[in-house]
Amino acid sequence: MSLTMRGAPSETRPATAEIQAIADKVKSQLEEKEKKKYPTFKATEYKSQVVSGTNYFIKVQVADNDFVHLRVFESLPQENKALALDSYQTNKTKHDELDYF
Repeated sequence: MSLTMRGAPSETRPATAEIQAIADKVKSQLEEKEKKKYPTFKATEYKSQVVSGTNYFIKVQVADNDFVHLRVFESLPQENKALALDSYQTNKTKHDELDYF
């Protein structure tokens, strides 16, 4: 269990299979908003933030040197809501810091 303080984003960590699954679940939401398809969609790193649920900040590789940053909200289990793509940033690179947005 992580000892992340409530409200403070965690340190940046390498993406896991669980994080890739979260990114995959909101991929269609991003494609709809951007009106384009992403054949490549590989989560590379992430931060998490405990709020009334969890915010995930995920860096996703969508082309050779083209990345997007996603902010995905996972509600508390008892709320029984789907993952939501809250915000995103396009035109990022591998070296762009994954910050709160």
